[in-house]
Amino acid sequence: MNDTKDNKGYSSARNSEYWQLLQQLAAQPWSLDELFAQDAERTSRFSTQVGALYMDYSKQCIDETVLARLLSLAESCELSGRIESLLQGAMVNTSEARAALHTALRLPATAKLQVGTQDVVADVHRSLAQVARLSERVRTGTWRGFSGKAITDVVNIGVGGSDLGPLMATTALDEWADTNIEVHFVSNMDGTQLDNLLKHLNPETTLFIISSKSFGTVDTLSNAKTALSWLLATAKLRAGTEDSVLRRHFMGISANSEKMSAWGIHPEHQLQLWEWVGGRFSLWSAIGLAIAIRIGIDGFKALLAGAHSMDEHFAQADFAENLPVLLGLLAVWNSTFLQVNAHTVLPYDGRLGYLPSYLTQLEMESNGKSVTLHGERLDYDTCPILWGEIGSNAQHAFYQLLHQGTQQVSCDFIACVRRYSDKATNASLQQQHELSLANCLAQSRVLAFGNAAIAEADGQIASDADKYKYYRGNQPSTTLLIDELTPHSLGALIALYEHKVYVMASIWDINPFDQWGVEMGKQMAESVHTAMQQEGNQQFDSSTNQLLQHIKLFSS
Repeated sequence: MNDTKDNKGYSSARNSEYWQLLQQLAAQPWSLDELFAQDAERTSRFSTQVGALYMDYSKQCIDETVLARLLSLAESCELSGRIESLLQGAMVNTSEARAALHTALRLPATAKLQVGTQDVVADVHRSLAQVARLSERVRTGTWRGFSGKAITDVVNIGVGGSDLGPLMATTALDEWADTNIEVHFVSNMDGTQLDNLLKHLNPETTLFIISSKSFGTVDTLSNAKTALSWLLATAKLRAGTEDSVLRRHFMGISANSEKMSAWGIHPEHQLQLWEWVGGRFSLWSAIGLAIAIRIGIDGFKALLAGAHSMDEHFAQADFAENLPVLLGLLAVWNSTFLQVNAHTVLPYDGRLGYLPSYLTQLEMESNGKSVTLHGERLDYDTCPILWGEIGSNAQHAFYQLLHQGTQQVSCDFIACVRRYSDKATNASLQQQHELSLANCLAQSRVLAFGNAAIAEADGQIASDADKYKYYRGNQPSTTLLIDELTPHSLGALIALYEHKVYVMASIWDINPFDQWGVEMGKQMAESVHTAMQQEGNQQFDSSTNQLLQHIKLFSS
């Protein structure tokens, strides 16, 4: 696949003169209150809109000089060339010697992309046609269980990107669902989710999707094995066979057809992934089957189209107006230069409740790296610790730390402008939506300006005797407003964050597409599990040995 130049030929931003200039600028005191007081045009200067997404980043601790230096820093590491390499299928994932072509998953059928000997667009659209065909069989009741009854419930069994992506998108777009078929998600290894779910499902009408790129993930296969046992226990009572159960109640999505077949997935019910699809970037692929079942193939294609529109913007827009570039550069400025090492995502919309979890994996698994593309140890901070929650819930959970704690935290506020548009029918819901929007704007304002914002509102400032009421402000934030949440706008939003991650990685000169940091833990778990089943003393560290003995003692 490596017929286009890879990242090894690009310059490092760390060696650029702009890096040193930004370090000098970061050492200066930054006050959002003063920045706004000095520049009446600040908000219009530091905001931009693309499609349904409007981004206001005026509450970041930057001025025109900082922004100019950040843009120059991007040019110094040849970000344009790196973007082209990503989109054209170059070996951007250098440690695994492969491309990262998730953007190809949303290319229109008329596009052309040949990588090595593979006609990528043709392969992608063959897979999409299979997603359409299988999802429609389920949605129309054509797909029947072993007893002849139509499917009523679909369970997606996966972990990481094979769970978080479709879970987040299906939840966000549930009001677009046009079927009574319920879609459920199971991920955790200990069986809690599956055990609770199976109590309420009918085995005769339940379909399982096993989503695993390798088809070797222990979390996923342990849940799949339990699901099969549950089905067989019922099928035997009704004279069903294992082959019938496997054929009628399981689909598989993987890059490993041999393992799917060995497990028992019927060839016609296997959907293909490719090695160049990273798990956390895979919801656009057949991994999105659960989304297509719930909202229909047209809705799924609209999601893909929204992401593709952001891909085109990322590739073509001037960096000064490029949403992913700006969002990525601001993240670098905060984490690497201002040393703001915590970031929170705050959607003021319940439909986006799983977005923070999705972005936690996307950003921290991608950019939680400490070695460059060339294998050199970094001497600067990369990805911040990221978390988040629905904004209105977060206000009653961790906003105390944001407003009055000792930590600097950057924030992304996300809200949808239009919702419950039929005011005559949904007047109360419309009022709730307006209240949510008001809280979003109010919280970002107080985080930026602290007590000064409160003083303007009520004419009072906390006295020296009331220091416990003091809000320091100066917490940087970006606000993203979505005109209306639709499959298209959600696709654009997700792609925006995907490309943000790539921009950050390009500046930091790291590989955002591998995840070696999780592998050793998996290997060690196998050794510990083996030891757990054996008699005698184990030769681990003293703490692990003692914990093992405690478990053996009380589980025997």
